[in-house]
Amino acid sequence: MGLHLQPFVLHFLALTFPLVAMGFFDETLEKATKSEGYCSRILRAQGTRREGYNEFSLRVEGDPEFYKPGNNYRVTLSAATPAYFRGFTLIALKEGKEGDKEEDHAGTFQIIDEEETQFMSNCPVAVTESTPRRRTRIHVFWIAPPVGTGCVILKASIVQKRIIYFQDEGSLTKKLCEQDSTFEGVTDKPILDCCACGTAKYRLTFYGNWSEKTHPKDYPRRANHWSAIIGGSHSKNYVLWEYGGYASEGVKQVAELGSPVKMEEEIRQQSDEVLTVIKAKAQWPAWQPLNVRAAPSAEFSVDRTRHLMSFLTMLGPSPDWNVGLSAEDLCTKDCGWVQKVIQDLIPWDAGTDSGVTYESPNKPTIPQEKIRPLTSLDHPQSPFYDPEGGSIAVVARVVIERIARKGEQCNIIPDNVDDIVADLVPEEKEEDDTPETCIYSNWSPWSACSSSTCDKGKRMRQRMLKAQLDLSVPCPDTQDFQPCMGPGCSDEDGSTCMMSEWITWSPCTVSCGMGMRSRERYVKQFPDDGSMCKVPTEETEKCIVNEECSPSSCLVTEWAEWNECSASCGIGMKKRHRMIKMTPADGSMCNTETTEVEKCMMPECHTIPCMLSPWSEWSDCSVTCGKGMRTRQRMLKSAAELGDCNEELEQVEKCMLPECPIDCELTEWSKWSECNKSCGKGHIIRTRMIKMEPQFGGAPCPETVQRKKCRIRKCLRGPSLEKRRWKEAREKRRSEHTKEDVEGEPYPGCKMRPWTAWSECTKLCGGGIQERFMTVKKRFKSTQFTSCKDKKEIRACNVHPC
Repeated sequence: MGLHLQPFVLHFLALTFPLVAMGFFDETLEKATKSEGYCSRILRAQGTRREGYNEFSLRVEGDPEFYKPGNNYRVTLSAATPAYFRGFTLIALKEGKEGDKEEDHAGTFQIIDEEETQFMSNCPVAVTESTPRRRTRIHVFWIAPPVGTGCVILKASIVQKRIIYFQDEGSLTKKLCEQDSTFEGVTDKPILDCCACGTAKYRLTFYGNWSEKTHPKDYPRRANHWSAIIGGSHSKNYVLWEYGGYASEGVKQVAELGSPVKMEEEIRQQSDEVLTVIKAKAQWPAWQPLNVRAAPSAEFSVDRTRHLMSFLTMLGPSPDWNVGLSAEDLCTKDCGWVQKVIQDLIPWDAGTDSGVTYESPNKPTIPQEKIRPLTSLDHPQSPFYDPEGGSIAVVARVVIERIARKGEQCNIIPDNVDDIVADLVPEEKEEDDTPETCIYSNWSPWSACSSSTCDKGKRMRQRMLKAQLDLSVPCPDTQDFQPCMGPGCSDEDGSTCMMSEWITWSPCTVSCGMGMRSRERYVKQFPDDGSMCKVPTEETEKCIVNEECSPSSCLVTEWAEWNECSASCGIGMKKRHRMIKMTPADGSMCNTETTEVEKCMMPECHTIPCMLSPWSEWSDCSVTCGKGMRTRQRMLKSAAELGDCNEELEQVEKCMLPECPIDCELTEWSKWSECNKSCGKGHIIRTRMIKMEPQFGGAPCPETVQRKKCRIRKCLRGPSLEKRRWKEAREKRRSEHTKEDVEGEPYPGCKMRPWTAWSECTKLCGGGIQERFMTVKKRFKSTQFTSCKDKKEIRACNVHPC
């Protein structure tokens, strides 16, 4: 191409070779901008075209054929597994226009994730990637142009390694025409009849992302929650809710009150049009980490006539704001069942309440308005308001994943080997059957694992039943157990890097001969101490495809993984497949094998199977509290001499019940104090300290202070006589001190001052201390220096519990 390198190619080269001197490219881009206009040059980028190549696809939510002027539409650009793309460009043109002028472009794009997408600097109407990296999906909003625009062409280009895909037709181009006003109020999503066979089973998982961190403006700190999820798999003859439609009474009750009762009643009344009612529990509070509370999920089925799926859940508190999917079609045009749907959700307004903030007072909308998506320009007081009109940050994500297919299927070709194997795996049943009439506290943190090594143990958590609204409906246990291992043994250990599974190998870099392939994984969680992860995130290895490279060679794909062995014991067979990518260039026949079969050896089959009874229930734990053991048994039903049966007949595992009660523990009693009166009736006390507070329901602490009466002598009534007695007692004490000084007791060679009064207690309760002091008044010459010094005494005080 010389100096006429197309700007899109330059864009790709800038992604792939960032160290190339940028002066040449800047100059080329500048010329392109000044001369023909960079947007028009993007449209004429040649690259490598692959017409009808469906590895990448451009989709408008709901697959509409018409657009309503001014409406918001979610646009998704995705790659089918295991493909990926590093860069992309997305534009919207009026039909028949070249893009040379600004007025050739139709509608406006809105960025959802600034880390993934941005507007192209040389063509502001186009959307491109923010950073070049491997990705499989991006989302943006497209706001439809005003009335009279006519048909619009949405186009995407993809950068993957050194190949640029740009399609004028096919899966990267989408045509939408303006909806005629006569169709106002009618769904813009014409639904095709489904040609799939059998049934498919799906799991819906709802991930709430509405939190104070993601949506800080006016976030309600109290009572924030998602209501119970309600929906169903249904036919095209029944509409649960839709944009541009009016909310039914059931939808209104979910939207305003979070109550699914009326909505479920409406769905069940359409029994002929509904296959499965979809229900999942509410979430209080709205957001918690997945390691604290699992994301709510529900399973449902679809068939040929009931192949659509709708659901909704209220964002609370709010006037009438919800999220959900409407008539999501799980049937493919190839007569198969969709493998996986991942959709980010923004809130929508049910049109029944006119509040503008989370906690606005009830204000019915009269007359009722149509259901519409919320925008960032609805009202300045709205928590989603943005004066620049940016997009609302997503509040939730829903993942709908196919988990099984039943009955004879028309089309399984588009599925990969892993997907087909998944259909053969027994279905998991993990439903939360907690009745809505049982109100619990949050779960406590998990206890320590009963195993301190990498042997399997158990841990426990508890919750409290706060209210039972219907006494006729029993409430489940308040304890929950989970298997665990000691510290450092689990991938979830906070001291280690938590990595994702390896992403499937990329295609071989060559279609003939020896090349390289790679695979990647990413860090799901960094260590708690903030250190970096040093484990590798990318692996490469050699690969050989089509060893003979000549005009008569048949180009084939790499071999897929081996299927499971056909036998569960003994010798069986296993297969693997590959496909022909291109027949020989010389027109000869392709004689390459596309299926390989080889023997596989499973454990030896017994002549007579070992017949065992089912396991008995686990015995009660060997202890009534704390850590213990429990056992279970089974019996040998066939005679031992008929076959070699080495199966274990008894299993033992650790069990952990709530911690054992710990009783209150006290110190010994102190000595009785002196009487608090010098005459008449008084009292003496003794105390003891609390060494261990009671725990886990242990015996409470008894008294820590005891008091009893004391009587020295009768007090004299006359004040002069009583004063004289006090004086005599003081003189007696002085003589005793003098005698002690003379005799050398208790402090030889010292004359001491009297004890000071006790200081105030250092604590009002719970055990404090008091001090008093005796200082040296006179030191005799005969005494040693070390034997005559100041004295200090300490005693406990206020030992009663706080």
